[in-house]
Amino acid sequence: MAQHYFDSDPGAPSRPATVALVLPDLHLRLGTDRGMFSPDRVDLGTRVLLESVPAPPRTGRLLDVGCGYGPIALALARRAPGASVTGVDVNARAVRLARANAEANGVSNAEFRLIAADGAPAEPGPGLDGPFDAIWSNPPIRVGKPVLHGLLRTWLGRLSDEGAAHLVVQRNLGADSLQRWLAAEGFPAERAASRAGFRILRVTRGING
Repeated sequence: MAQHYFDSDPGAPSRPATVALVLPDLHLRLGTDRGMFSPDRVDLGTRVLLESVPAPPRTGRLLDVGCGYGPIALALARRAPGASVTGVDVNARAVRLARANAEANGVSNAEFRLIAADGAPAEPGPGLDGPFDAIWSNPPIRVGKPVLHGLLRTWLGRLSDEGAAHLVVQRNLGADSLQRWLAAEGFPAERAASRAGFRILRVTRGING
């Protein structure tokens, strides 16, 4: 199973490219490269998420888990200019590009942090313990359940009491079983939208999260 986009230092030779993210309310030009998730285009799941979620909180701390080169985090930042947005990823090449994309698109309220697979910061900087008022994520489903479940436990547990996460998951890659697992882990999850073979799951901490 190809997992290079979840590696801290992907071995794929560099081949820079540029993609466009065009939505009714924003237009971003994003630099990409090999060795990260969906380098040739903004993937359909990300587009479904960005076209389906409600508006983010206007202020507070917002998070993109598995930010890649930054489309979700930068959209969050554009839609909530009064908020502080953080994107996290294990892929150092992706994090560098996300930072460059923020600068190139004039987005000043987004930062990007390199993390280890367990969620610990992998470089100096302030902590990432939260709480976060919203999480938007296209999580790395293909890395396998143990890694995915650990990732979700870590970050969903950092939601604020009133916060909510919106996750996009392909239906045929286990969206419905993931929804059941989240509920069993104490993170109430409901299907907020369904389109083009993807589910948008709205997740809260619940009483045990």
